[in-house]
Amino acid sequence: MKKPISGFSKLNKSEKIEWLSKNSFSSDINIKNILLQYCNSNDKLQKLHDEFAENTISNFYLPFAIAPNFIINNKPYTIPMVTEESSVIAAASKSAKFWLDKGGFRASVLSTNKVGQVHFLYKGDYKTLKKYFDKIKPKLILDVSSITSNMNKRGGGIKSIQLLNLSDKIENYFQIKAIFETQDAMGANFINSCLEQFAKTFKDNFTEKNEIEIIMSILSNYVPECIVKAEVSCEIEKLSDTSIIDPFDFANKFVRAVKIAEVDKYRAVTHNKGIMNGIDSVVIATGNDFRAIESAAHAYASKSGTYKSLTNASVENNIFKFSIEIPLALGTVGGLTKLHPLANLALEILDKPNSKDLMKITAVAGLAQNFAAIKSLITTGIQHGHMKMHLINILNQHRASDIEKEKAIEYFKTNTVSHLEVDLFINKLRSNE
Repeated sequence: MKKPISGFSKLNKSEKIEWLSKNSFSSDINIKNILLQYCNSNDKLQKLHDEFAENTISNFYLPFAIAPNFIINNKPYTIPMVTEESSVIAAASKSAKFWLDKGGFRASVLSTNKVGQVHFLYKGDYKTLKKYFDKIKPKLILDVSSITSNMNKRGGGIKSIQLLNLSDKIENYFQIKAIFETQDAMGANFINSCLEQFAKTFKDNFTEKNEIEIIMSILSNYVPECIVKAEVSCEIEKLSDTSIIDPFDFANKFVRAVKIAEVDKYRAVTHNKGIMNGIDSVVIATGNDFRAIESAAHAYASKSGTYKSLTNASVENNIFKFSIEIPLALGTVGGLTKLHPLANLALEILDKPNSKDLMKITAVAGLAQNFAAIKSLITTGIQHGHMKMHLINILNQHRASDIEKEKAIEYFKTNTVSHLEVDLFINKLRSNE
């Protein structure tokens, strides 16, 4: 069992690795060698990575890949994606190519509002509180002017502030709800700084300070008014390069598959997870917060009271349509977007998008991923493509040589991929040597 340690964060990296090495369950693993192997040889770059988080002892690598051939609003894009799942990049690329000669993807930002909340308790008369709020409201805005001045110059800032009475849900519970526009920044630090000052001003200026108890001041990652829409459409006949089934059958089967994800939450969760395969990959690549994006997306999928598909499909007047509406609070300035060299490079690859453009690109990646997944499910089955991509991972687990990989790839072009079949194939190869 690892021994408790006091003051671990004060140790330098070498001392932390040494402690972990001596206090690890896995005595048969050379922890020190593995950790040092993944440290960057460039000391300056490694120091930058070390400072992203506390107690850093190494780097955890994920593939930085690109998916070419995307056309979004008539502009070509190569989309950078970071993911460990083998079929994601291939699926996105195939979707991009599929829609390349059909007008590509269209995307638009519907709204960009973000929400912050000051949660507090108040035991007095509500009319007194409401009267006070109306009076103090201009001062709330005035007292954050030093925080908001630069954002205001860029066209952002505070859009509205309101008092909410939620005492029917929790006794004496009230809330100051503020709406923000943060332009090209994701805006978490900006919003939280404003909220904390709101709370201080609100409490300090109330006659009976003890009657107001501030619980917390924090932004919400649920952003149902920060919405982007992406879509594709074409005449059904143009779906003919699905090749495996008749284009009309394909369109109708596709629509039914999406409909199932609208009415069955078991299917909806997996359906939306596939969407997030594409979205998260772009979010991570550009240095944004994928946990916040995930939380908002799944909350939005439940906005009706039932968890549903984030995408929609229809056939109208011989036109196949497929679209997504999703909340995406993304930034292209601040945080890791400029600090992380690869995040910065990702934005360069995307031609330095502003936050709205990045919202569109990311939504398209999610839609493309979902299209590829459903296309596979209703034609060849999901495992056909996924396991072909996963074959290399299985071969690497067997420490297969380059020659063995070549033979395996050729063999499994016409045979089903599974861990057992690969085991048998590799063992047979090696027994014949």
